[in-house]
Amino acid sequence: MNKLIQLLLVFVFCATAASATTLKGHVYDQSTGEPLVGATVILDQANKVTSTGLDGSFELKGVSAGSFSLRVSFLSYKTVVKELDIKKEDYPHVKIYMQANGKDLQEVSITSKKDGSAEHEARRIEQQSVQVMNIVSGRAIEASPDLTVANVIQRVSGVSVERNSNGDAQYAILRGMDKRYNYTLVNGVKIPSPDNQYRYVPLDIFPADLLERLEIYKTLTPNLEGDAVGGVVNMVMKDAPSRFQVNANLAGGYNQLFFDRNFLGYQSSAINHKSPYEIGGKNFQATQTDFPKGTLNYDSKKPAPNLVGSLSIGQRFFNDKLGVILAGSYQNTYRGSNSTFYSSAVNSTDQYAVITGQSKRQFSEQQKRHGLHGKVDYVFDKNNKLSLYNVYVKLDNIQTRDAVSTNYSTGYNPSAGDAELGYSTRTRLTQQQIYNSTLHGDHKLFDNKLKIQWSAVYSSAKNDVPDNTTISLSGVRDNNVDRRTVVDQSTHRWERNTDEDKSGYLDITYTVPVGNVNVDFTAGGLYRDKQRSSFFNNYTLYPVNTAALYGTDFQNYTDVAWAVQNPGGAVNNPLTYDASEKTSAGYGMFKFTANALQVIGGARVEHTNQAYNLLFPAGELKPKGSQIYTDVLPSLTLKYKLGDKDQLHASYFKSLNRPGFYEVVPSKVVNEEYQERGNPDLKRAKADNFDLRYELFPDASEQLLVGGFYKSIKDPIEYTFQADATRGQDIYYSPGNFGTARNYGAEIDYIKFFNKFGIKANYTYTHSRITTPKTSRVINSSTGDVEAVSVEQSRPLYGQSAHIANISLLYKDTKKGWDAQLAGAYTGPRINTVSQFLNNDLWQKGFIQMDFSAEKRFKSGLSVFLKAGNLLNTPAKLFIKGTNPENLKIQETLVSNGQTLIREDYYKQSYLLGIRYKL
Repeated sequence: MNKLIQLLLVFVFCATAASATTLKGHVYDQSTGEPLVGATVILDQANKVTSTGLDGSFELKGVSAGSFSLRVSFLSYKTVVKELDIKKEDYPHVKIYMQANGKDLQEVSITSKKDGSAEHEARRIEQQSVQVMNIVSGRAIEASPDLTVANVIQRVSGVSVERNSNGDAQYAILRGMDKRYNYTLVNGVKIPSPDNQYRYVPLDIFPADLLERLEIYKTLTPNLEGDAVGGVVNMVMKDAPSRFQVNANLAGGYNQLFFDRNFLGYQSSAINHKSPYEIGGKNFQATQTDFPKGTLNYDSKKPAPNLVGSLSIGQRFFNDKLGVILAGSYQNTYRGSNSTFYSSAVNSTDQYAVITGQSKRQFSEQQKRHGLHGKVDYVFDKNNKLSLYNVYVKLDNIQTRDAVSTNYSTGYNPSAGDAELGYSTRTRLTQQQIYNSTLHGDHKLFDNKLKIQWSAVYSSAKNDVPDNTTISLSGVRDNNVDRRTVVDQSTHRWERNTDEDKSGYLDITYTVPVGNVNVDFTAGGLYRDKQRSSFFNNYTLYPVNTAALYGTDFQNYTDVAWAVQNPGGAVNNPLTYDASEKTSAGYGMFKFTANALQVIGGARVEHTNQAYNLLFPAGELKPKGSQIYTDVLPSLTLKYKLGDKDQLHASYFKSLNRPGFYEVVPSKVVNEEYQERGNPDLKRAKADNFDLRYELFPDASEQLLVGGFYKSIKDPIEYTFQADATRGQDIYYSPGNFGTARNYGAEIDYIKFFNKFGIKANYTYTHSRITTPKTSRVINSSTGDVEAVSVEQSRPLYGQSAHIANISLLYKDTKKGWDAQLAGAYTGPRINTVSQFLNNDLWQKGFIQMDFSAEKRFKSGLSVFLKAGNLLNTPAKLFIKGTNPENLKIQETLVSNGQTLIREDYYKQSYLLGIRYKL
């Protein structure tokens, strides 16, 4: 009997299970068709609850047959209730469309304002954009492992980054085009650069949490400035939300590097920001007391934890007419690297470098990053709107570089432990800041037939490197024992440059019917007055007691008595100058849509007047100089809709690249590894750019982009080593124009979500070619002597990698409040430095950067997040193609696979743990 009851129970259970089914469906926005992520789905009577995934889908398992009420709710949307009658078979796929729960205003259509930081909004803008572009949404930035805009941009297809000495991304390289070929916008307005050499902005100065989204334009239309060959970076700052909103986060962390060694710091607060020449006057004679000892007073200890925080508050007032937002960010981080640099030289009989020594370097760098953004906008009526936004960012780099070099080229026997030694410690404070203020107006007249947009802009950028101090010692190693270490000299250097821009923009669009098609005719232009000032001063000090031994006659560098070699300083140099650049531009553009085809075309005319004036000319051939030129830049863009979700995007545009002031001023300066010299005869580069892309948007948050590009660049600007025209024995790293370069490639970008999981992946192949002069050594057949001859060599463009790839694996569980992302980026080999010798260019090895982030949200609005960077501790390695047997005598591991290692830098992992609050 018991067995019979057990069999009946099993039968009933099986019958019940057989009658259970799985209910699946999607939830969409009724007006846009976009999937809603995180909507709550409740099946009444069955007491089953779930939430929608990354693609708006949901799934309820184990639902028995019967009648149920399906209730779907989402913040700011009206709750939807759908009655279901579930039979034994699976119920058909359920689609729920939700209506936004906003009130309608008769005159001010502000409540329909979309969330500009949402992932689906980024895809919508990409699909509707006139330019070929890629967007990183604010939500994606928030969930990523990245703290700065420079780190964010490396996730974009076709983009690689140039890193600074602590391994952080700094400059963007778009489609294989060096940083010089791109420009940067804030809310569509061009900003000046604080960089002391280039006109293009170091992106690590911008905290990522100030952004609503990051846009990368890869093609230009006539209403965009024509000074871009690679592309344009546009940072769209946070905008006032439609309801009161507070976002705050605070995090702390550490870098693995300083678990393993100490941080070497100094008293940066004791630095004089003005040189003795500026403080004392023109004829002032400096002494040792005029140089504070803080830059020589080192402190080796464990650094404090990294601290990162941000706060934004925003709301709309007066029936949504007035919008106000204020956002701030602060980051105080400690970074660094352990570096080994192998010095090399090309001998008289061989084409390939011989290692002559090595330098062990430790970088310790404290970064203080400040950001403040405020915007006020007022909607007078549906036809008139004004906005005023201000942004201020500042980055302080407090860096110490401690180096020990070993020189084998002076007759010492390395196998016996003998070498010439050099010790060098450099302290450098670099302060960079950017300020931008823009007053903008939007007006519509004659039933929206006439549209007027204008902007009045003031921007400034400053780079200040006060009292850059280097102290050098020399010694000898005998039988692996260091002996006779004495002070050689110390140098104190002041560098400062300031750019100030005053600009005006005007765009007028008039819509008229032509046949059965409405055509937008747009005309406009800009005027910009850029004023630049540059200051450079250098002092060299020698010890009074030239035979003083370290450890015997003095213990600390602050004990050394110094004599100033040049008491008046060296301010009379070509890097102390004033410069200006006046740019005026006008354009005409048309835009129309005929059936499935959209056409945008026109031309832009830009007039440039660039000039410099050396304040202390000292025999330079060109103490004053100017370049005046006018360029006509046509463009044509075609978009053809193949269907509701896919389209073709084709474009042609002509663009240019202007030299920077530093590049045309006839200066000569010693930098980190070599001497640099300006080139007053440097010309602008001009390029013809072609682009074709297939774009598929299967869902509001998903995409497949496949395209190709081709660029022909006339007079491209590249840096090469060149002999001084007047003194042939001096070699300088200088910019020059080199014929015509070609750059072409293909891109693929893919985003796909599977309920709680998602994948973002992209790959770019780029091929470029440029021909520049090199020095080769040949044997004279008649004399047998080795002679240097000039030859032409073709190579890729500087900084261009043939292969770039990114992949991010995403996980999102809205019901339990989990977000996670594992992001990997691959950058292939690329030229780091162009050598003067044939086959001797310095290459950077390909590398993989792996990062991770995760967040757990709670119902109170609080969340806990984790960011971890450089998980694989991937080093940056530089090498020369080719080997020389002589190098095996120094270190056999330097030579492998036909390459000679020249430099390697290790940065270790970084960790950050924090809390976030949203109201």
